[in-house]
Amino acid sequence: QVQLVESGGGSVQAGGSLRLSCAYSKRTFSYIDMAWFRQAPGKDREFVAAITWSGSSIIYADSVKGRFTISRDNAKNTVDLQMNSLKPEDTAVYSCAARYTRSAGLSLDRTYNYWGQGTQVTVSS
Repeated sequence: QVQLVESGGGSVQAGGSLRLSCAYSKRTFSYIDMAWFRQAPGKDREFVAAITWSGSSIIYADSVKGRFTISRDNAKNTVDLQMNSLKPEDTAVYSCAARYTRSAGLSLDRTYNYWGQGTQVTVSS
């Protein structure tokens, strides 16, 4: 069982920055891959960024590449998403997700078993 709690959402003007954080807790020693997804009103949930338990593999959606950075601190059980150069189209509810590590599907939401409650990010033009 993994529990996730996000923080750090808010409102910002285009070009600004926000940092999201996700704290996770787990009952047993296990390797956890982490990801961020987002969902805008009227749209499907989409992948944003993911990082494997060791940090050896990091992937981004093309729409955020070069602007967003995902990182994790396994000692603190946290994963962060630094978002720079934000655009109005980044407006969405951002959710962190966790899965026990596996070899494939790092960007696929169906491979993640645990989800946070989501945090709103609003970017105004």
